[in-house]
Amino acid sequence: MRMTLATTLVMQAIGAGHCHGFDIVDVTGYPTGTVYPALRRLERDGYVRSQWEDDRSAAREGRPARRYYELTAAGVKAMDAALHTLRQLDAASRLRPRHAR
Repeated sequence: MRMTLATTLVMQAIGAGHCHGFDIVDVTGYPTGTVYPALRRLERDGYVRSQWEDDRSAAREGRPARRYYELTAAGVKAMDAALHTLRQLDAASRLRPRHAR
Protein backbone atom coordinates (compact mmCIF):
# COMPACT_ATOMS: atom_id res chain seq x y z
CA MET A 1 0.00 0.00 0.00
CA ARG A 2 1.24 3.47 -0.84
CA MET A 3 1.54 5.58 2.31
CA THR A 4 0.38 9.06 1.41
CA LEU A 5 0.45 11.96 3.84
CA ALA A 6 -3.32 11.61 4.33
CA THR A 7 -3.04 7.87 5.05
CA THR A 8 -0.21 8.47 7.49
CA LEU A 9 -2.16 11.16 9.34
CA VAL A 10 -5.25 8.93 9.51
CA MET A 11 -3.11 6.20 11.06
CA GLN A 12 -1.52 8.67 13.46
CA ALA A 13 -4.97 9.90 14.52
CA ILE A 14 -6.07 6.33 15.27
CA GLY A 15 -2.85 5.70 17.17
CA ALA A 16 -3.52 8.83 19.25
CA GLY A 17 -6.94 7.52 20.28
CA HIS A 18 -9.25 9.10 17.69
CA CYS A 19 -11.05 5.88 16.84
CA HIS A 20 -14.19 6.64 14.85
CA GLY A 21 -14.61 8.22 11.44
CA PHE A 22 -15.92 11.68 12.26
CA ASP A 23 -13.38 12.07 15.07
CA ILE A 24 -10.62 11.21 12.58
CA VAL A 25 -12.11 13.68 10.08
CA ASP A 26 -12.12 16.41 12.75
CA VAL A 27 -8.57 15.87 13.95
CA THR A 28 -6.95 15.47 10.51
CA GLY A 29 -8.93 18.21 8.79
CA TYR A 30 -9.42 15.94 5.77
CA PRO A 31 -12.87 15.54 4.21
CA THR A 32 -14.87 12.34 4.58
CA GLY A 33 -14.12 11.55 0.93
CA THR A 34 -10.45 11.22 1.88
CA VAL A 35 -10.70 9.64 5.34
CA TYR A 36 -13.23 6.86 4.71
CA PRO A 37 -11.54 5.47 1.56
CA ALA A 38 -8.21 5.53 3.45
CA LEU A 39 -9.80 3.62 6.34
CA ARG A 40 -11.20 1.01 3.92
CA ARG A 41 -7.77 0.54 2.26
CA LEU A 42 -6.01 0.36 5.64
CA GLU A 43 -8.45 -2.29 6.83
CA ARG A 44 -8.24 -4.24 3.56
CA ASP A 45 -4.45 -4.30 3.82
CA GLY A 46 -4.42 -5.37 7.47
CA TYR A 47 -3.17 -2.12 9.02
CA VAL A 48 -6.36 -1.40 10.95
CA ARG A 49 -9.29 -3.44 12.17
CA SER A 50 -12.73 -2.16 12.98
CA GLN A 51 -15.74 -3.06 15.03
CA TRP A 52 -19.24 -1.61 15.12
CA GLU A 53 -20.44 -0.47 18.50
CA ASP A 54 -23.62 -1.90 19.96
CA ASP A 55 -26.72 -0.24 18.51
CA ARG A 56 -28.22 0.14 21.98
CA SER A 57 -25.24 2.17 23.19
CA ALA A 58 -25.58 4.54 20.27
CA ALA A 59 -29.37 4.78 20.69
CA ARG A 60 -28.95 5.80 24.33
CA GLU A 61 -26.89 8.73 23.09
CA GLY A 62 -29.37 9.48 20.30
CA ARG A 63 -27.02 8.86 17.37
CA PRO A 64 -26.21 6.19 14.80
CA ALA A 65 -23.79 3.41 15.74
CA ARG A 66 -20.13 4.21 15.23
CA ARG A 67 -17.48 2.04 13.66
CA TYR A 68 -14.38 2.04 15.85
CA TYR A 69 -10.92 1.56 14.34
CA GLU A 70 -7.67 0.40 15.90
CA LEU A 71 -4.19 -0.14 14.51
CA THR A 72 -2.92 -3.69 14.13
CA ALA A 73 0.70 -4.59 14.89
CA ALA A 74 1.43 -4.29 11.16
CA GLY A 75 -0.31 -0.91 11.17
CA VAL A 76 1.87 0.38 14.02
CA LYS A 77 5.01 -0.70 12.09
CA ALA A 78 3.77 0.89 8.86
CA MET A 79 2.83 4.11 10.65
CA ASP A 80 6.21 4.31 12.38
CA ALA A 81 8.00 3.80 9.05
CA ALA A 82 5.85 6.44 7.34
CA LEU A 83 6.42 8.94 10.17
CA HIS A 84 10.17 8.26 9.98
CA THR A 85 10.07 9.07 6.26
CA LEU A 86 8.14 12.29 6.95
CA ARG A 87 10.71 13.34 9.57
CA GLN A 88 13.51 12.72 7.08
CA LEU A 89 11.72 14.82 4.47
CA ASP A 90 11.20 17.58 7.02
CA ALA A 91 14.89 17.55 7.94
CA ALA A 92 15.90 17.61 4.27
CA SER A 93 13.60 20.55 3.61
CA ARG A 94 15.57 22.60 6.13
CA LEU A 95 18.82 22.23 4.21
CA ARG A 96 19.95 25.41 2.53
CA PRO A 97 21.86 25.32 -0.75
CA ARG A 98 25.32 26.83 -0.74
CA HIS A 99 25.73 29.92 -2.80
CA ALA A 100 28.25 29.75 -5.67
CA ARG A 101 31.44 31.66 -5.11
